[in-house]
Amino acid sequence: MKIYTRTGDQGNTSLLGGTKVSKSALRLEAYGTVDELNSHLGLLADLDDLGSFKDFLRVTQENLFSVGSHLACESETLISKLPPLESAWIKAVENAIDAMDQSLPPMKNFILPGGKTSVSFCHIARCVCRRAERRVIGLSDESRVNPIIIQYLNRLSDYLFVLARAVGQEQGVPEIPWKPKTK
Repeated sequence: MKIYTRTGDQGNTSLLGGTKVSKSALRLEAYGTVDELNSHLGLLADLDDLGSFKDFLRVTQENLFSVGSHLACESETLISKLPPLESAWIKAVENAIDAMDQSLPPMKNFILPGGKTSVSFCHIARCVCRRAERRVIGLSDESRVNPIIIQYLNRLSDYLFVLARAVGQEQGVPEIPWKPKTK
């Protein structure tokens, strides 16, 4: 199978089902940003610092492929043949957040992203996740989008924030509080 087809050389591509659209279409922005998020999660899972969190990240990557396939499809008939989107994913993310949160100190300030590369990568993934969520919400303003996708991305960004804190704590990285300048 060839990787290049030359069919996109004029700035168009095909959705699942064959509908041709511009590569700048909101639908492509949505699933392209989910794909970008998936790549960031792959990077996180490749880091040695992520230890026990890797399995959850890999499951999340699998889920994001399913999300992307739904976003790349307009046909209700084809959507019914795609891997299902499951509300249980949202509960699993909430459970993972709650488990990490139990060992974290309460937040008293906003914290600056950073302190160690692995922590910074968690924050970058969180920001990409928020952008994916915004793109999907934008798409939902003009097309039907399964609400599980929006809920999942929303919860996943929360997970990535708490993951940054948990990884930092595991690695002994102090959180850097934001200290706004006063007049």
